[in-house]
Amino acid sequence: MKWLVTALLLVLVGIHYRLWMSDSGIRELQLLREAVTAQRTENERLTERNRQLAEEVRDLKQGYVALEERARSDLGMITRSETYYQVVPPEPAATTPASEPPTRTAAR
Repeated sequence: MKWLVTALLLVLVGIHYRLWMSDSGIRELQLLREAVTAQRTENERLTERNRQLAEEVRDLKQGYVALEERARSDLGMITRSETYYQVVPPEPAATTPASEPPTRTAAR
């Protein structure tokens, strides 16, 4: 009977060791759950991006407003009734180095 209890205790310790310490135990389960959560977040972000892109494609196919906006922002195009003005920033003022007082040398 003593040997049976000892053997069962060793089996129990072995199972718990494998459950808690091995690579396929609780730690691996937790890492997989975290990976699934991260992947679901990424999938939601990409689904939203795909929805926005599909909406933009639909706008470009159906209407000229989105097409005109694209032409203005990406290509810099204007319509015939508009006047184009280009504003050029002023050149930076020439900076002179700080003038140092002249050094005096003693004449001998």
